[in-house]
Amino acid sequence: MPVRPGANIDLDQIEEVLGEEDEQNLADPALETRRRAMAEFDRKQLARSIAVPTNDAQVKETLRSHGHPICLFGEDAGDRRDRLRYVLSKLAIERRNAGNEQRGEAMDEGVEASSSEEEQDEEFYTEGSTALLQARQNIARQSLERARQRIEKQRSDFRVEAATVRRLREELVSKLDTYTIVGSQVGDSRPLSRITFSPDCRQVLVGSWSGAIKLWDVPGCTMSRLYRGHTDRVGGLSFHPRAGRDANTVDFASGGSDNEVFLWSVDKDTPIGNLKGHQSRVVHVEFHPSGEYLGSASYDGSWRLWDIATEQELLLQEGHSREVFALRFQCDGSLVATAGLDGIGRVWDLRSGRSVMELEGHAKEIYGLDWSPNGFQLATGSADNTVRIFDVRKLASVQQIPAHKSIVTDVRFFHSSWAEGGAPKSSQDMDVSGDDEDEAGTHQSRLCNGQYLASASNDGLINIWTAGDWRLQKSLVGHVGKVLSVDIASDGNCIASAGFDKTFKLWAPDDISI
Repeated sequence: MPVRPGANIDLDQIEEVLGEEDEQNLADPALETRRRAMAEFDRKQLARSIAVPTNDAQVKETLRSHGHPICLFGEDAGDRRDRLRYVLSKLAIERRNAGNEQRGEAMDEGVEASSSEEEQDEEFYTEGSTALLQARQNIARQSLERARQRIEKQRSDFRVEAATVRRLREELVSKLDTYTIVGSQVGDSRPLSRITFSPDCRQVLVGSWSGAIKLWDVPGCTMSRLYRGHTDRVGGLSFHPRAGRDANTVDFASGGSDNEVFLWSVDKDTPIGNLKGHQSRVVHVEFHPSGEYLGSASYDGSWRLWDIATEQELLLQEGHSREVFALRFQCDGSLVATAGLDGIGRVWDLRSGRSVMELEGHAKEIYGLDWSPNGFQLATGSADNTVRIFDVRKLASVQQIPAHKSIVTDVRFFHSSWAEGGAPKSSQDMDVSGDDEDEAGTHQSRLCNGQYLASASNDGLINIWTAGDWRLQKSLVGHVGKVLSVDIASDGNCIASAGFDKTFKLWAPDDISI
């Protein structure tokens, strides 16, 4: 019927009629071509996140297990890995589509949501085990005592004369400015992914993309032991807090792209324990300050807490929308921070299991984080080339540092070995005059605890920043290409780095013999 201009139109009276031309447009082959192109784009994006074995024999074995020929004419090892990645991505797409169909059928059969209710993302809780409850209670008791000792030390340091603190700060800045390379060694035939100092600072543990873990002496850079267990790249390494002091404890832990978390003794070439549970590559592991628990972060989107004595999984925690890449415990042991490829970090209270803070502000993925020894600040390094400083007291970011010209791969505060000692001396008993070099050095290390931060990047640099003003004090140049990991010795005399150039390097002040 005719419609007057400006008159109201009843949409229910309008018939949806497709003409022959419209039907032809819907069947246009160009639309099908675009659909296939988008599906291929999604497959390639998924393929980039799939971990493929680097060993050619494992690649062939995996291809055979999926019913594909192990070798094609004119194909080399690299082409074989690319073909395996393609096969795995196609299988992942098929599984995802099958899961979507099953969910659709389930909804059609009887799961109908009320159209009047809005969907909301809500926190949910699952009942924990008795072992987890006991672990939370144990962590609460221990963390309270460590927090008391930390606050006592901070109060004692606060009573030190301002002139003394200023002088030590100036000496620290001068010391950082003299850092230079003192050792370099080819660590493996593949890029080196992780490096960490032993508690006594006399050795470094280096992990490689080949799956090998090697123990090297400092400063001679001579290999003392090779550890074999992982079949793919090593993602995480962590020394036990009491490694080498107690013969009855695990000395270090590792995680790899083979989804395994291994426990090791420095005296044995093979693992002495295996923590099973992760469904994808493990990219970070760290011991709890008590040494009784281990945390691990994985590409399966979760982080987990393990009991070292029983090798039992205590907690499987989700909360990130993408892969979890970094995990660090606060020095008291009450909090743990995690971050990942969703560009968001989270602080979790281990005593209650709650997420108590979100680390927001980065524009891209977060690849590294670390807690300051002061217990309330932490740093994050991101693919947006920045380092951010967060304060859990303010529940906010307090500083953004334009740290590098490329991805920030790792960040590390200076954690003084003094912090592991006993009760602090009073300000009247503390001698920082320099008359006794050993005692003065200990006190300087105590007052400089957490006073500088090292960041590593794909731009090939290790940058050193002083805390508080967050100024760049020194750029360490030596790696050819990406720097993937950095660590600072707890005695404050050395920095270690590992890179894509298959080397690890030691850096120290030019006037200090390590």
